[in-house]
Amino acid sequence: MLNKYARAFFTRVLTPFAALLLRLGVSPDAVTLIGTAGVMAGALVFFPMGEFFWGTIVITLFVFSDLVDGNMARQAGISSRWGAFLDSTLDRVADGAIFAGFALWYAGSGDDNILCAVSIFCLASGQVVSYTKARGESIGLPVAVNGLVERAERLVISLVAAGLAGLHAFGVPHIDILLPIALWIVAAGSLVTLIQRVVTVRRESAEADAAAAVSAADGSAADGSAEQGSGADR
Repeated sequence: MLNKYARAFFTRVLTPFAALLLRLGVSPDAVTLIGTAGVMAGALVFFPMGEFFWGTIVITLFVFSDLVDGNMARQAGISSRWGAFLDSTLDRVADGAIFAGFALWYAGSGDDNILCAVSIFCLASGQVVSYTKARGESIGLPVAVNGLVERAERLVISLVAAGLAGLHAFGVPHIDILLPIALWIVAAGSLVTLIQRVVTVRRESAEADAAAAVSAADGSAADGSAEQGSGADR
């Protein structure tokens, strides 16, 4: 849901910065790689230590590379299948690092096995949600559904909660409860989204198979009519 509106807004805002990077000779692929490395560093260095505020700040500085690289490619007229593949693949890596950081915290100093498991579920379900759409599209289906919690929602909910929870280290009482709440919301929302996409793919595949069967039947009937006509001529 957020993808539809937020992406368009931030794309406009970041267009001048993308143009500047192009003038400096920076490639879109370099921005993709640097952005992913920055997100991974913020998540896997700061989060396992419980430094959620600073980790979120670092991640936020780099997460917008996902919009900048595509903007650069369009401005330069060099959009390619390779660029799209690299961008999508590294998005999955970055998302995984964020929830892995949460899981490492709860498996260690956070000392909460249930929230560690919830973090791992968020990581896995996010990957599967993305896979269902990619797999559905690869077999020729539109997968026309806006899921309840897609990538943008997962990132916004978890990172905003993590950043605010990090204020507990600055003396704000009880605010650290926001992160567990956010993880449960993301886990439940991801499950709902996965079900939405599976149901959609099932419906679309049934419709496509039915249309193909009707087309095949019509083709067979037309061939039979042609053969009968040929027999009459003889």
